[in-house]
Amino acid sequence: MSDKKRSVLQKDGISYLIPFALITSCFALWGFANDITNPMVKAFSKIFRMSVSDGTLVQVAFYGGYFAMAFPAAMFIRKFSYKAGVMMGLSLYAAGAFLFYPAMMTGSYYPFLIAYFVLTCGLSFLETSCNPYILSMGPEETATRRLNLAQAFNPMGSLLGMYVAMNFIQNRLHPMDTIERSKLSMEEFETIRNADLNVLITPYLAIGLVVLLMLLVLCLVKMPKNADQSHRIDFANTLKRICGIPHYREGVIAQFFYVGAQIMCWTFVIQYGTRLFMAEGMDEQAAEVLSQRYNIIAMIIFCASRFICTFILRYLSPGLLLKVLAFAGMAFTFGVISFQNILGMYCLVGVSACMSLMFPTIYGIALQGLGDDAKFGAAGLIMAILGGSVLPPLQAAIIDQHTLFGLPAVNLSFVLPFICFVVIVIYGHRSYQREKGLLAK
Repeated sequence: MSDKKRSVLQKDGISYLIPFALITSCFALWGFANDITNPMVKAFSKIFRMSVSDGTLVQVAFYGGYFAMAFPAAMFIRKFSYKAGVMMGLSLYAAGAFLFYPAMMTGSYYPFLIAYFVLTCGLSFLETSCNPYILSMGPEETATRRLNLAQAFNPMGSLLGMYVAMNFIQNRLHPMDTIERSKLSMEEFETIRNADLNVLITPYLAIGLVVLLMLLVLCLVKMPKNADQSHRIDFANTLKRICGIPHYREGVIAQFFYVGAQIMCWTFVIQYGTRLFMAEGMDEQAAEVLSQRYNIIAMIIFCASRFICTFILRYLSPGLLLKVLAFAGMAFTFGVISFQNILGMYCLVGVSACMSLMFPTIYGIALQGLGDDAKFGAAGLIMAILGGSVLPPLQAAIIDQHTLFGLPAVNLSFVLPFICFVVIVIYGHRSYQREKGLLAK
């Protein structure tokens, strides 16, 4: 085995194992936040007697925070350091989590959106800092493998978030379904709503304490500064420079559609499964919980696939593997649309195996060769997470139609993730062409 293959976490004789482990733990923390939140679209819709479209404001606030804070985070990191960016991210994450308590006290929906926005401002800092920081912890030729390895721990946090959402929120909410809640008097509604909100906020307060502990650990540990040499901020010229790079510019577009596809598939599996299982005679709460179990299975597959794909990247180019998996994602999504039975749910679970590689691989390809500009380049890729804010409400609007063209609207709504995978196929193909020298970088 060559030195290049051995030196994933070593550069210039320096081992980055401990810093890598600490920063990788942050990947799990934001994975938890992402995937405890996806089922909350359905939970808030029920608690506040809202439509699916109104419930997706959770995703708008959540992923809007990513968009709003990405470039301020990049400028902060450029001015100070990656470590400072990580610490600021953890601080805002904890603050947003603790804001769930005053939001509950108001008994209103919109203060929760503010809490989500603050929390994800923190996640924006974390992702803008951690992803390029990981890329810098070793040779550039192994950067994509290294990021895939770090990102493999993200779904572990996601799995925990899904488990907590199912067992400590969904299973503990009042069993009364949406239709029954709509018939309650205001006094009865407020009693049930307040009890449900008390259940909902507890996991967020707990993760806030965990994040504070992580912040304390990072305060005490010395971290490398190998990628923090330049602190000069030349925003306009840097932005112009990186936007002129085709593989970066196209990477931002691909990331927008990938995140949109991921959030749509993991958010609306609840709606997809609820329709399917209620048609088989289940009550609404049981159907929701069973749907979330399938979502957990999907995340387990996603996690396993991330490790498998990281290994395959030793032998296949990132662009080629990205293209193949995006084709497979299109095929599975077509099955989700076409089947109106359990086969559709199996296809929806299968999509997660295809998505596992995509985020870190698009990220690694897009930032290749950017050097110190990677700090601002990372911000653009984090802003692309806006896809998780823009596309789910469009899918929710389709779902709210109930039936379209003789098909269940929830099935037909998955045409949006299908389109997203088409975009990723194109990016994977063009990246592979660049790797072979057939297209200008």
